[in-house]
Amino acid sequence: MSGRSLVLGQFYPAKSPLHALDPRVKLFLTLTLVISLFFIDNIAILISSAILIPILAKVAKLPYRWILRGVRPLVFILSFTFLIHLFLTEGELFFRLGPLIATWDGLVKGIFYSSRLVLVILFSSFITLTTSPVQLTDAIESFFNPLKVFRFPAHEIALMMTIALRFIPTILGEAETIMKAQKARGANFDSGNILKRARSFVPLLIPLFISSFRRADELALAMEARGYAGGEGRTRMRQLKIEPIDLAWLIIGLLVIFSIVGVSWWV
Repeated sequence: MSGRSLVLGQFYPAKSPLHALDPRVKLFLTLTLVISLFFIDNIAILISSAILIPILAKVAKLPYRWILRGVRPLVFILSFTFLIHLFLTEGELFFRLGPLIATWDGLVKGIFYSSRLVLVILFSSFITLTTSPVQLTDAIESFFNPLKVFRFPAHEIALMMTIALRFIPTILGEAETIMKAQKARGANFDSGNILKRARSFVPLLIPLFISSFRRADELALAMEARGYAGGEGRTRMRQLKIEPIDLAWLIIGLLVIFSIVGVSWWV
């Protein structure tokens, strides 16, 4: 799995209405949209909601290939989810594969839950693709600010979450590099049964952990060299401020989300 093929966690710089939108509004709408997907129980409505993806990509000036390639790393998980529901759901016989029995209900459920997983990942990707790490940290921190009265480290937790999210493609890219290096030395990750393949990945973990700790140490030194000392007394060059256009986006976004969920319940 290439780190570059994973869209979630990457930032795509561009000048678009979605990039200019207040990060708090984007984060709130993204969370609302993702949560709403779990309240949709109609497969036709769920799949139809995917029409929002090309619309958002057009507004955000994101290449469609960037969006679509985010599905590639999920092929194994999607296939596993689909097959589990296909063969383990009771219902009318669809086909038989040896001792395994596929049902029509399982087919529908497999498509439904696989589609939901794809939509959750793709919709979640828009927040990182259109929001810089600094803006994302500020947005997350603003949601945690009310907890500061309980001595909750809002800034530190927000920064930790942002760094973890941004490190996902970096770690996957590092894993791919190490895997290629070990393949050049004769390692085989593609043959044998599932257990044997799992064991072949064990030698990959040690250098990956070492590399991750090294990157974390380099990041800590870089932050310290720039005078970072936590959120206490920290000032911002650009203060977050809700503009009328942000409120308009918020209202339109909520209307679209609630309309989709409402139609799903009504149908």
